[in-house]
Amino acid sequence: MTAIKHALQRDIFTPNDERLLSIVNVCKAGKKKRNCFLCATVTTERPVQVNVVKVKKSDKGDFYKRQTAWALRDLGVVDAKDAVKENPEFDLHFDKVYKWVASSTVEKNTFISCIWKLNQRYLRKKIDFINVSSQLLEESVPSGENQSVAGGDEEAVDEYQELNAREEQDIEIMMEGCEYAISNAEAFAEKLSRELQVLDGANIQSIMASEKQVNILMKLLDEALKEVDQIELKLSSYEEMLQSVKEQMDQISESNHLIHLSNTNNVKLLSEIEFLVNHMDLAKGHIKALQEGDLTSSRGIEACTNAADALLQCMNVALRPGHDMLHAVKQQQQRFSDLREQFARRLASHLNSVFVQQGHDQSSTLAQHSVELTLPNHHPFHRDLLRYAKLMEWLKNTDYGKYEGLTKNYMDYLSRLYEREIKDFFEVAKIKMTGTTREGKKFATLPRKESAVKQETESLHGSSGKLTGSTSSLNKLSVQSSGNRRSQSSSLLDMGNMSASDLDVADRTKFDKIFEQVLSELEPLCLAEQDFISKFFKLQQHQSISGTTTNEAEEMDGGTSSRLYSSGVPQTISSEKDMIRQMMTKIFRCTEPELNNLIALGDKIDSFNSLYMLVKMSHHVWTAQNVDPASFLSTTLGNVLVTVKRNFDKCISNQMKQMDEVKISKKSKVGILPFVAEFEEFAALAESIFKNAERRGDLDKAYIKLIRAVFVSVEKVANESQKTPRDVVMMENFHHIFATLSRLKISCLEAEKKEAKQKYTEHLQSYVIYSLGQPLEKLNHFFEGVEARVAQGIREEEVSYQLAFNKQELRKVIKEYPGKEVKKGLDNLYKKVDKHLCEEENLLQVVWHSMQDEFIRQYKHFEGLIARCYPGSGITMEFTIQDILDYCSSIAQSH
Repeated sequence: MTAIKHALQRDIFTPNDERLLSIVNVCKAGKKKRNCFLCATVTTERPVQVNVVKVKKSDKGDFYKRQTAWALRDLGVVDAKDAVKENPEFDLHFDKVYKWVASSTVEKNTFISCIWKLNQRYLRKKIDFINVSSQLLEESVPSGENQSVAGGDEEAVDEYQELNAREEQDIEIMMEGCEYAISNAEAFAEKLSRELQVLDGANIQSIMASEKQVNILMKLLDEALKEVDQIELKLSSYEEMLQSVKEQMDQISESNHLIHLSNTNNVKLLSEIEFLVNHMDLAKGHIKALQEGDLTSSRGIEACTNAADALLQCMNVALRPGHDMLHAVKQQQQRFSDLREQFARRLASHLNSVFVQQGHDQSSTLAQHSVELTLPNHHPFHRDLLRYAKLMEWLKNTDYGKYEGLTKNYMDYLSRLYEREIKDFFEVAKIKMTGTTREGKKFATLPRKESAVKQETESLHGSSGKLTGSTSSLNKLSVQSSGNRRSQSSSLLDMGNMSASDLDVADRTKFDKIFEQVLSELEPLCLAEQDFISKFFKLQQHQSISGTTTNEAEEMDGGTSSRLYSSGVPQTISSEKDMIRQMMTKIFRCTEPELNNLIALGDKIDSFNSLYMLVKMSHHVWTAQNVDPASFLSTTLGNVLVTVKRNFDKCISNQMKQMDEVKISKKSKVGILPFVAEFEEFAALAESIFKNAERRGDLDKAYIKLIRAVFVSVEKVANESQKTPRDVVMMENFHHIFATLSRLKISCLEAEKKEAKQKYTEHLQSYVIYSLGQPLEKLNHFFEGVEARVAQGIREEEVSYQLAFNKQELRKVIKEYPGKEVKKGLDNLYKKVDKHLCEEENLLQVVWHSMQDEFIRQYKHFEGLIARCYPGSGITMEFTIQDILDYCSSIAQSH
């Protein structure tokens, strides 16, 4: 252990200017045995610092390293575990408890004894040594002998003292003087012993010689001790004096603390009182305004609004903990509650009377709008009520029951008002639509009683049948000539020289203007009312608020309104936006039925009116959806648009159905079929109406259905025709269809236009070829037989040897068709073609020119057969191509 101690002193503590006083070999209790050393050290420099150092052997070699150091002043308890029995375990209480197991009990006791001595010498602090034998702890000595005892302890503790530099130098000089010091240590030791004895003798003599100085020194020490005793007595008296001063200062400090605490409490109390006074004190002017304020004038409304806001701020102030326990605060809160209830009741009563009064005043202005197609303006009513908007917001935040009661009353009064206005407005619109009939009847547009207006309107579009003035051009289709149809249409007119189509256009233009005016009047009315509801009732139009999510809003009626405005906080609507839409639905509940009735009337007057209504309604729906897709106006117009679209589809279906039911006359030629002309009228009208319209796609789909139905019906009529050849019916009608589509340039019908042209061309050729067989019938039969023989395999030059087709037979057939006979046959053919074709389409010259070309082609074909089958015979036709051209020109000019 001594060797380890010297090694540790040399390697670890000497470089740090420390001296190693005690060492113990330990390991941690309860863990694997990994030995280390606890060392008690002191520094060589003043002031002295005492440490307990943990030293551990390095894993990479045999040298030791410093691991942890604790200051002895941080040691609180030394626990030796057992003061009687030998026990190697002990605990050191620094910042935490360190449990150790020493390699032997002796080492543990020596280390604990050293710790106790170091504490007594350098620290003199209270370290608890528990479970330690009293023999290890030396008793304290008197103060006079303390120095010598401490010195003796230090010598006892200091088993090893390192040589200083001067001592090392003296030893080296001594060893240099004795060269044998290293080779003969015993001789060197004897020499040193003799010199030491000589030195001791000299010291004794020196001490004996200086006994007098020692006595003088001792006397001086005694005098110094007496002075120290006197100083200690003075210090004791001073300490007693200071002790009384300390007690007085403690009393003064405690008194100052109480004064400071009192001042702090007073400041806090003043702050609390100021807070309550500033935030819960309502001015007398505000109280008077809430109790007696004038709610009819602008100044009074402003004063009441300011007072209501101040009251709301006082009621909503965030009280600090404990304020609600104060009696004054409770009284003030009760006073505020009474004021709120009183003012809310007075405000609700006044607004209800305003609703009733405004409703009656507004109804008095209905008479002036009964003749003109306009709706009364509610802007003055809205302007007057918007002065109360802030008060409504206050009522909404403070008393929701009265707020929703006002909302319900507003809807009840305004729904009745708007119902009267809108019904009268639509009655005027219906009268204007049906005011002029084709027989020239005019309905009065002067003001009348509501019952009379309703009765007359019901008689106009009741269930008894179509209106007298119906201008529908698709009632019943009958195949008749253009002249006949014109005569029948003209018989219906009593308006001078105006044609039926002109009257249709005038009626439809009139209907279009009236329908547009109806929508233009309704749209701003609904938007203005919705904007007013949002501002007056403080509802957000474009931002939802948090709330219980419910199903989509149902159509409001009595039951719905009671469900919406039950007592308490609203829980049946998902957002304020839904509430706006439901209020609008209740207020304008008659709008959609009236619009549907008007649409039904327009469709009954003329089914083509559905085209105008589809375009106008689509535009207004598109405009409303751009403003707010979920608004009442957008929803209502969207629902009505569905009805308009159904009427439009019904109009298309009726036209197709009438095409299927068409019957043709067996005694007159067909000509241009009525439904073909009607399609032209429909397409021209639709193109003028749907120009740049949003619902162009619907029209394109209708075009496809109609044109396909027209194609099918034309072929059906052509197949059933007995008076007019099938090819003529097909040719004329598809030519008319092609001309119509080419003129209108409908992009979605390009394929049908090509198909119509193809059918027209095919049937023109078919008709021409079929008709040309008549004037040269025998010649045609002869050459058909020649071609048949060639087709059977007989060579062309050998056909002349056939008995039925020899040269003599050919000459006989040719002689039957001299030029005069050919001209006569062509003249009969022209008359027949003229009889088949109608004047409307003017295809006679086209057909005749095609027949001329076809006749010339046949002539050239016959000549080619003669040249190939009868070579060298010299047989030719008795007329030439020029003769044919002259014949055809002459016939055309003569007719």
